[in-house]
Amino acid sequence: MAVGMKQSLNLSQTLRMTPQLQQAIKLLQLSRLELETAVRKEIEENPVLEELSGDEPMDSASTAEATPEGPAEGAERTNDQDPQKQDEFDWESYLEPQYKPAQSAGGGNEEIMNYENLISTSENLYDHLMWQMRNSGFNDEEQVIAGILISYIDDDGYIKVPVEQIAQDENVTVEDLESILPFVQEFDPPGVGARDLKECLLIQAKHLQEDTHDFVTLITNHLKDLEKKNYEGIAKAMNRQLEDIVEMTKIIYTMDPKPGRQFMTNETLYVTPDVYVYKVGDEYMVSLNEDGLPRLRISNFYKNVLQGKTANNTTQEYIQDKLRSAVWLIKSIHQRQRTIYKVTESIVKHQRDFFERGPGFIKPMILRDIANDIGMHESTVSRVTTAKYVHTPRGIFELKYFFNSGINTDDGDALASESVKLKIKELVGGEDPKNPLSDQKIVDLLKKDGIQIARRTVAKYRDVLKILPSSKRKKYF
Repeated sequence: MAVGMKQSLNLSQTLRMTPQLQQAIKLLQLSRLELETAVRKEIEENPVLEELSGDEPMDSASTAEATPEGPAEGAERTNDQDPQKQDEFDWESYLEPQYKPAQSAGGGNEEIMNYENLISTSENLYDHLMWQMRNSGFNDEEQVIAGILISYIDDDGYIKVPVEQIAQDENVTVEDLESILPFVQEFDPPGVGARDLKECLLIQAKHLQEDTHDFVTLITNHLKDLEKKNYEGIAKAMNRQLEDIVEMTKIIYTMDPKPGRQFMTNETLYVTPDVYVYKVGDEYMVSLNEDGLPRLRISNFYKNVLQGKTANNTTQEYIQDKLRSAVWLIKSIHQRQRTIYKVTESIVKHQRDFFERGPGFIKPMILRDIANDIGMHESTVSRVTTAKYVHTPRGIFELKYFFNSGINTDDGDALASESVKLKIKELVGGEDPKNPLSDQKIVDLLKKDGIQIARRTVAKYRDVLKILPSSKRKKYF
């Protein structure tokens, strides 16, 4: 009986996404360049789709462009739908439940599938290590020590600041740091948290279960000979066969001397804005960037084939399938552009002070603020702000830039985390290079401005801003 109930519960929560919804979600989260590539690929594969040339006049009966004012006439007429209903396209309603979704105990609807999980996001080394730390069974005090050590790990994966200096700067004991460091060095990627190359390789040897006496001796005493490939000299010094040394060396060469670099993103990104914000008089106007996006229409030739009586059933079915695919693509592109337009309009309304006075005056704002304002789901807002860029009088920003958590101030107001980062950057920029500000000193200075913030938060923001710890910023001459 219990097994049957369990199976019934599992079946009640099974959902199947239609191919159309999969395509719509995919198009919504694509960057501009990815969208152009996907559309051109579809044009090549779907003969029903045609692209208008730059000087070709628009034909409302056969073309469909993505504009914020309303859906394309061609798409509506092909589907024989009411234009008013077509404009209110509902992203959340295109699930086809294989079974009726289970209801919560209170009778309300609950979200069965979180489509935010469909989007992969990249994380930096700090985030990756902190996630492991939070899931490693440390108590609160141990988490604090581990967090301090992680904050001193550089982009290559090393802790290059002496433990004694860290203890002094962070007001903790050397013993506490050294007791937690071995646990941090067990984290992924292998070799992270080492103080030098020798320790990095020894940690990786342990991970590879190659921490034998010979391996330790080879790494500890013969790194320079390895660099020179003096294998015969190593074999003689270790009293081992040359073949043994070569085999151990092959394993060492598979190790990563900079384990943190896999999390580094040094690619230069060339951004084309998806939307523009202009100031006209006292108002800010939003305009979509349609340059480069193919203008699509349904081929008249294939519509005539469907209307005629010469095509056989197989041909008719093929054309109808391609026609449905083409119409859905056109509708999806329109809705993508329309959603970007609506989200940007709402952002401009919520972040008026940013546009008027600059980044220092950005307000705390979360996805729910915009979602409630425009009547969309938070996950939809998240997708449409990912890898989408807006050109403003203040510069080009990713739409996600405008979403910030709030930091409490003494007067009861909330200050956006982005504004706090800018204040930290200003403080560090104006410090004495021979006596740089410690994280605790920054906390004290921010407190004087009425900003209540923890030292660990300062360290996190400093890491995001790529600002080194005070001990590494100090200049001696």
